Amino acid sequence: MKNRAAAQRLYRRWAAFRDGLTEYYAGPYRQTLARERRDEDDLFTMVVLGEALGVPDPAAYYSAELMPMLAEDFHAWHRRMGMPRSPLDQVSCC
Repeated sequence: MKNRAAAQRLYRRWAAFRDGLTEYYAGPYRQTLARERRDEDDLFTMVVLGEALGVPDPAAYYSAELMPMLAEDFHAWHRRMGMPRSPLDQVSCC
């Protein structure tokens, strides 16, 4: 029982130390990393929706499976890209 309590205390201290290091190293770059992730997600969306937007895509057969995953973020994406309305005829979100 005593060893178990000591192990739990050590685990909590180690987790706090790990969280502190993560915050120390990643904290100053959090905004930059979030912006890069958003840019990568926008590019991914453009690749997946490319065929629907009129861009020839040799992998359209495979990327069509990913379209349902992008449906909930589609409105925010086309607004970030500067399109006031949905560019797709079959998808109306505005």
